Amino acid sequence: MTIHIVEDDPGVGDSLALLLGEIGHEVEVYPDAESFFENAPPGPQDILIVDLGLPGLSGVQLIRWVARLAAPPRVIAITGQSRRAIAELFGDDLQPVLLRKPLTEEALVALL
Repeated sequence: MTIHIVEDDPGVGDSLALLLGEIGHEVEVYPDAESFFENAPPGPQDILIVDLGLPGLSGVQLIRWVARLAAPPRVIAITGQSRRAIAELFGDDLQPVLLRKPLTEEALVALL
Protein backbone atom coordinates (compact mmCIF):
# COMPACT_ATOMS: atom_id res chain seq x y z
CA MET A 1 0.00 0.00 0.00
CA THR A 2 1.19 3.49 -0.87
CA ILE A 3 -0.22 6.70 0.53
CA HIS A 4 -0.29 9.40 -2.15
CA ILE A 5 -0.39 12.97 -0.82
CA VAL A 6 -1.40 15.79 -3.16
CA GLU A 7 -0.72 19.01 -1.25
CA ASP A 8 0.53 22.36 -2.58
CA ASP A 9 1.93 23.55 0.78
CA PRO A 10 5.41 21.93 0.96
CA GLY A 11 5.45 22.15 4.77
CA VAL A 12 2.18 20.27 5.10
CA GLY A 13 3.11 17.68 2.47
CA ASP A 14 6.52 17.06 4.03
CA SER A 15 5.07 16.86 7.55
CA LEU A 16 2.44 14.33 6.48
CA ALA A 17 5.05 12.28 4.62
CA LEU A 18 7.41 12.29 7.61
CA LEU A 19 4.67 11.27 10.04
CA LEU A 20 3.30 8.51 7.80
CA GLY A 21 6.79 7.26 6.96
CA GLU A 22 7.66 7.04 10.66
CA ILE A 23 4.70 4.75 11.29
CA GLY A 24 5.73 2.46 8.45
CA HIS A 25 3.87 3.65 5.35
CA GLU A 26 5.28 4.10 1.87
CA VAL A 27 4.50 7.69 0.86
CA GLU A 28 4.57 9.70 -2.37
CA VAL A 29 4.06 13.48 -2.27
CA TYR A 30 2.92 15.61 -5.22
CA PRO A 31 2.72 19.44 -5.20
CA ASP A 32 -0.30 19.50 -7.49
CA ALA A 33 -2.78 17.30 -9.34
CA GLU A 34 -0.87 17.67 -12.59
CA SER A 35 2.23 16.07 -11.02
CA PHE A 36 0.08 13.27 -9.63
CA PHE A 37 -1.21 12.50 -13.15
CA GLU A 38 2.35 12.03 -14.44
CA ASN A 39 2.45 8.68 -12.61
CA ALA A 40 0.45 5.48 -12.83
CA PRO A 41 -2.95 5.71 -11.10
CA PRO A 42 -3.12 4.44 -7.53
CA GLY A 43 -4.49 0.98 -6.87
CA PRO A 44 -7.46 -0.01 -4.70
CA GLN A 45 -5.10 -0.89 -1.83
CA ASP A 46 -3.66 2.66 -1.82
CA ILE A 47 -4.82 5.80 -0.04
CA LEU A 48 -5.01 9.23 -1.66
CA ILE A 49 -4.86 12.29 0.60
CA VAL A 50 -5.88 15.42 -1.35
CA ASP A 51 -5.98 19.08 -0.40
CA LEU A 52 -9.23 20.43 -1.83
CA GLY A 53 -7.68 23.88 -2.35
CA LEU A 54 -5.07 22.91 -4.93
CA PRO A 55 -3.98 25.47 -7.53
CA GLY A 56 -4.63 24.56 -11.16
CA LEU A 57 -6.64 21.36 -11.31
CA SER A 58 -8.57 21.41 -8.03
CA GLY A 59 -8.71 18.73 -5.40
CA VAL A 60 -12.40 18.31 -6.17
CA GLN A 61 -11.63 17.59 -9.83
CA LEU A 62 -8.90 15.13 -8.83
CA ILE A 63 -11.24 13.28 -6.46
CA ARG A 64 -13.95 13.08 -9.15
CA TRP A 65 -11.40 11.61 -11.60
CA VAL A 66 -10.15 9.04 -9.06
CA ALA A 67 -13.74 8.02 -8.22
CA ARG A 68 -14.22 6.98 -11.87
CA LEU A 69 -11.34 4.47 -11.80
CA ALA A 70 -12.39 0.84 -12.12
CA ALA A 71 -10.82 0.13 -8.72
CA PRO A 72 -10.35 3.47 -6.92
CA PRO A 73 -8.18 4.00 -3.85
CA ARG A 74 -9.53 5.25 -0.54
CA VAL A 75 -9.67 9.06 -0.63
CA ILE A 76 -9.22 11.47 2.26
CA ALA A 77 -9.79 15.18 1.57
CA ILE A 78 -7.92 17.86 3.53
CA THR A 79 -10.05 20.93 4.11
CA GLY A 80 -10.94 23.73 6.45
CA GLN A 81 -14.34 24.18 4.81
CA SER A 82 -17.66 23.30 6.42
CA ARG A 83 -19.53 20.10 5.63
CA ARG A 84 -22.18 22.21 3.92
CA ALA A 85 -19.59 23.81 1.62
CA ILE A 86 -18.16 20.37 0.85
CA ALA A 87 -21.65 19.03 0.07
CA GLU A 88 -22.15 21.92 -2.36
CA LEU A 89 -18.80 21.17 -4.06
CA PHE A 90 -19.49 17.47 -4.52
CA GLY A 91 -23.25 17.18 -4.59
CA ASP A 92 -25.01 14.08 -3.35
CA ASP A 93 -23.13 11.61 -5.53
CA LEU A 94 -19.70 11.79 -3.89
CA GLN A 95 -18.73 12.68 -0.33
CA PRO A 96 -15.07 12.06 0.54
CA VAL A 97 -13.79 11.31 4.02
CA LEU A 98 -12.66 14.64 5.50
CA LEU A 99 -9.48 15.46 7.40
CA ARG A 100 -10.03 18.86 9.00
CA LYS A 101 -7.51 21.67 9.24
CA PRO A 102 -5.65 22.22 11.44
CA LEU A 103 -4.32 18.71 10.94
CA THR A 104 -3.48 16.55 13.93
CA GLU A 105 -1.57 13.29 14.09
CA GLU A 106 -4.42 11.65 16.00
CA ALA A 107 -7.03 12.58 13.40
CA LEU A 108 -4.84 11.39 10.55
CA VAL A 109 -3.97 8.05 12.11
CA ALA A 110 -7.62 7.48 13.04
CA LEU A 111 -8.60 7.77 9.35
CA LEU A 112 -6.02 5.26 8.16
